[in-house]
Formats: sequence, structure tokens, C-alpha cells
Amino acid sequence: MKITDSVIRSFRVVRTYRQNEQKINCVDYSPDGENAISSSDDDCIILYDIRDGRPKRTLFSKKYGVDLIRYTHADTQTVVYSSNKLDDTIRYLSLTDNKYIRYFQGHTAKVIALSMSPVDDTFISGSLDKTIRIWDLRSQNCQGLTKPLGKPVCSFDPDGLIFAAGVESQAIKLYDLRAFDKGPFSCFETRFNRVCDWTGLKFSNDGKQILISTNGGTIRILNAFNGSVLHTFSGYNNSKGISLEACFTPDSQFVMIGSEDGRVHVWSTESGMKVAVLDGKHPGPINTLQFNPRYMTFASACTNMTFWLPCVEDL
Repeated sequence: MKITDSVIRSFRVVRTYRQNEQKINCVDYSPDGENAISSSDDDCIILYDIRDGRPKRTLFSKKYGVDLIRYTHADTQTVVYSSNKLDDTIRYLSLTDNKYIRYFQGHTAKVIALSMSPVDDTFISGSLDKTIRIWDLRSQNCQGLTKPLGKPVCSFDPDGLIFAAGVESQAIKLYDLRAFDKGPFSCFETRFNRVCDWTGLKFSNDGKQILISTNGGTIRILNAFNGSVLHTFSGYNNSKGISLEACFTPDSQFVMIGSEDGRVHVWSTESGMKVAVLDGKHPGPINTLQFNPRYMTFASACTNMTFWLPCVEDL
């Protein structure tokens, strides 16, 4: 099924789970789309089976807390995650036996960005210590460090050759992974009309667009090659300055974001027009939102975890 405006408008909530007592910080799908994982402020890591649409296991990180979480490249049984208690170490966890494989130490302040390479065991992390660190899952040692001169959010491109850093909520710097020590090969500034912090950065799957999430009720898509502004989207509720996560659909044709009133807003990346506002009956702000990389479903989360499917009768 192709994702069209009418398919987007037909999405309905099919499952809602109330496993968490506090807000869900992050949701990630495994690369094969068969599993999802969530992290939350109540120190829970919950694994979901997408075919059954059910939670299948809960792990705990009581000592360290759990903030950002990512499946590793091409592996549904291991994750890396950042902590929100005790220290700023990134932990590499086996989901099969709930044991740590490795610790990645180096950051001296909260990790605010975590991005896995789509092609190998490399990942990058951005921190409030104003550094981006490059890691390899096979080694505890940092493989590289760059100081982009400000608080960085960062993300790999779909080919795993380039990473982008959004610095001090005003500039995007592009680095070649193989020559990052030479500094960025491209840099473009983009400023929003409202004062806001950039909270996330993502490439579209076709590699042509970069999505900037903010805490200010506005998100923006840039041309990934020259930094020109393609579209700026607003008109969703975020009066409290919450970090709301936006995402592309896998075909790069739509951008979606949750809002503090529990609705999901969707725009066309081609026309820039809003195509849908979907009501997920979330009791609180939708902090995190992810579209499945393989299947026609997406997840949105506040304290509740909600899975959506298109309603064929509405098409």
C-alpha cells in the first residue's frame, strides 16, 4: 500500500497500552520493523511485538534510568541507551539476557542525541558538554570526537557516510564520517521567527531533506544539499516548550508530529500543506512519535503507548 493523503487520514488507534506510570521518553523500531522498544521516566524498557501488537517483556534500569534508546544496526536483540540518572555513560544492552555488553564513557553532561549508523556498528552521540562522539559497538573507546562549538543534536544520513549536527539551535554542519577531524564540509544557518531550542535532527530516507524538531511549536524541513528552507510547519499546540519529536514517513512524503493536546499533525513534504490531524486520545503531550520502517503502522506515546493502522473501510 502506498502512503497517500487519504491513507494518512484513515489512520486510527488500534492498541493503547498503559504500562508506564511516567512519561515515555523514546520509541524506536527494530530495522526489520518486527519489534518496537520504549524507554520511560519510570526506568522501564518495554519491548513490543509488532505482529501481535502486544508488549512482550519489560526490563528495568532502576539505577541509571533510561532516556534515549536505539536498536543497533541490523540486530533486534541489542540496544544502546543513554541515562537520565547517575552518570552520562551510554550503555550497550543485550535484550536476550538483560546484561550489559559494553559501556561507552566520555560525555560529561546529558546526552541529547543518539543516532545509529544504518550500515554498520558505528553510532554517534551529542551531549550538553558540547561534543559529538563517534563510537563503534565493538570497542568501549571513543573512535572520534568533534566540538561543533555549541550544544549539538545530530543524526546520520541514510547512507551512513555523512552526519549532520544542529548547533546552538541556529546552524547545521555536515561532516564526512571518514574525515570528520577536518571539520564540517558544509555549514548553513537557519533561524526561526520564534525563540526556541532545536531538540532533534533527522534525514529523510531519500537523503534529500533534513527535519529540525524544536520545543517552540514549529518544525522545519531543509534541503539537505544547500540548506534552503523547503517548509516551516506550525499550528500544533506546544505552549509549554516541551521537546516533541517529529518524524518522516519512510517514503519521505510526509512529516508528522504530536502535540500537547494529544493529537498527531501531518503535512505533505511536497506541497507543504497539512493533510491530517489525527486524534489519538492521548491524556498528555505526545513526546515521541515513530513510523515503522517496514510496515504501515506508527507509534505515538505520552505516558501511554499507542499503535496506529490505516482503516481500509475509510479508503
